[in-house]
Amino acid sequence: MRNLLWIGCLLLSLGVFAQDKPLTIEKIFSGGVLQTKGVQMMKWMRDGNSYSLTEYNKEQQANEIVKYDAADNQRTVLVPAAWLDKVRIQDYTWSNDSRKMLLFCNAQRVWRYPTRGDYQVLDMTTGKRRPLGATLPAASLMFAKFSPDGNKVAFVSRNNIYVEELVTQKITQLTFDGSDEIINGTFDWMYEEEFDCRDGFRWSGDGKSIAYWQSDTKGTGVFYMINNTDSLYSRPIPLPYPKVGTTLSAVKVGIVPVSGGQTQWIDIPGNPRDNYLPRMDYIPQSNDLTVHQFNRLQNCNTVWLVHDGQPTVLLTETDEAWVDANDRNQWIDGNSAFTWMSERDGWRHLYRVSRDGKSIRCLTPGNFDVISVTGTDVEKGFFYFIATEENFTQRYLYRATLNGKGKVQKISPAEQKGQHNYNFSPTGKWALHSFHNALTPPVYSMVQFPSGKTARILEDNAETKKKFDGLHLPVKEFIKADIGHIVLDAWMIKPKDFDPAKKYPVIVDIYGEPAGSTVQDSWGGGDLWHQYLAQEGYIVMSIDNRGTNVPRGRQWRKCIYKNIGTVNTDEQAAAMRKLLSEYPFMDAARVGITGWSGGGGLTLNCMFRYPDIYKTGIAVAFISRLDLYDAAYQERYMGLPEGKDDAYQKGSPLNYAGNLQGNLLIVHGTGDDNVHYQNCEMLMNELIRHKKMFSMLAYPMRSHGIYEGENTSLHLRLSMEKFWKEKL
Repeated sequence: MRNLLWIGCLLLSLGVFAQDKPLTIEKIFSGGVLQTKGVQMMKWMRDGNSYSLTEYNKEQQANEIVKYDAADNQRTVLVPAAWLDKVRIQDYTWSNDSRKMLLFCNAQRVWRYPTRGDYQVLDMTTGKRRPLGATLPAASLMFAKFSPDGNKVAFVSRNNIYVEELVTQKITQLTFDGSDEIINGTFDWMYEEEFDCRDGFRWSGDGKSIAYWQSDTKGTGVFYMINNTDSLYSRPIPLPYPKVGTTLSAVKVGIVPVSGGQTQWIDIPGNPRDNYLPRMDYIPQSNDLTVHQFNRLQNCNTVWLVHDGQPTVLLTETDEAWVDANDRNQWIDGNSAFTWMSERDGWRHLYRVSRDGKSIRCLTPGNFDVISVTGTDVEKGFFYFIATEENFTQRYLYRATLNGKGKVQKISPAEQKGQHNYNFSPTGKWALHSFHNALTPPVYSMVQFPSGKTARILEDNAETKKKFDGLHLPVKEFIKADIGHIVLDAWMIKPKDFDPAKKYPVIVDIYGEPAGSTVQDSWGGGDLWHQYLAQEGYIVMSIDNRGTNVPRGRQWRKCIYKNIGTVNTDEQAAAMRKLLSEYPFMDAARVGITGWSGGGGLTLNCMFRYPDIYKTGIAVAFISRLDLYDAAYQERYMGLPEGKDDAYQKGSPLNYAGNLQGNLLIVHGTGDDNVHYQNCEMLMNELIRHKKMFSMLAYPMRSHGIYEGENTSLHLRLSMEKFWKEKL
């Protein structure tokens, strides 16, 4: 009996009689814990009252494309599974008359995204398919698009632009100088990463010409990554990559006849190697073009109106810090005006600008930021946008008028606290609505406008919600950190069996730069990695300092100008000090910090500059010297280097490495084309010079996300867990 009692106590201490731990790293990173369903490849039809999407046909064991009427949910098969013949398509697009479809398949990754592959043309009358660009190399086509009349398709292959006549299958090559250095119709690495530019050409309104970007990367610095894993000898991988203060690619815009011939280059003033052209589009149903030109510092955006090949200034936007690229500028009132996003009054608002640029009217007045414009109902004179007026961790739908009259109205259901997103139909009368928060996986519904009433739920992920609730995980608590001059948002996850009388080690997971925010009331897959760490006995937290991408006004976001590495470091430390004083259950002697990319650099700065607070750190894919990063990002937020003791020197963690006192693990992929492995080796040199002990983990030929290869993500998280448990 005594032995049975002893065994029972032992099993209880091991958690056998107690509830098993609900999470393991293996389950989390195999995707085996929580999976959510969405609405696959949903596309609105041109009538604005129906949409198409892909569905799996169990009998045919293949996908088919179906149509649903938004009003009554009537289902119609548009593309039977037999037509697709089990071809796995990654995307599809319709011709304007909906008689043909382009199917994108065999997608290959180019930099970040799978934008290169094969295209097939599907005749919606006969169901027959045929390959596009049959005489060109397999999986070499990019961004295929129908002409306005649907009789031709243009595409890019090997950095040249082609047009194919669909009836005769005649292919006309429009550009001939495409190479590794001359890029036509698409972009180099930096434009994709920093301006979200990949598709680099546009059809004119009459379908007789194509406007396109050309990038000349000759003269830009070439960074070499080294592949040591795939062959007997190492192989250098060249990457044209303009770093801070170095020569930029020369980018220009030209117009070429679809029938072939000479390109007419748009004569936009300025040195093309000292400017950016991040946006270009035809005004709808016309042959007039708008081109956005940023100066190198990106604090001035000049919008050019190009008529008959001649540019004139339409609008100029300036800011003492930087201006953001304007997306979804919609032309309204018969192309007599367009919408424009600006922070000129201290908040990000949508403006109505006349075609001559002389009349500019704010459409969304108030002390709040417009986050994004999601839809327009031209008939009723409304447009819809995402914003938040009070809780900066949440997102809601609002409505305003295109003429600037009337009040801004909040539309999202008041009882649904969290993040809302809407995919509006072309007419603005219907939208696919998704809602989620930290406790709720995405719920997808069809909503009718202008009433905003839900017509039906398309996917509620109820099973995922049930599984999540069944894990009985601690609630992610959203808290505040008042550091005197500003109140910061933060969140905290406590261990399940939390005892306020105990002392717990703390892990702070941060980002802290203008490109993102970590404190959001969003699903995020249930945040299982952080929940796992809390399960293992840690207080897990995150804090958004000023300068992060949060809708709290221009001053909030842009106070970090020329202050990356200083403002964010100081405010993270001030917030941590404040929270340690307010929450005595957090052990001030055991505070850890971690971050990825910009968050990795911030982790290093916090470890080096505030060693009295942060005892252990894990920096992943980090920037150690600010001028090692690409010119477009770093110069946008930091200006140009000015020499000794400038903002770059003050913000670079490399310069504080000698202050390291705690435990540090640095992690990098050697094939990181974004934040180069060079950052890791330079930091190691500096730590060695100062006789500082550290741990280091390199992942061969893994990119910035460190996920390629079998078990890579799992190995990384196991390594992080091991380090936390040994050192914190």
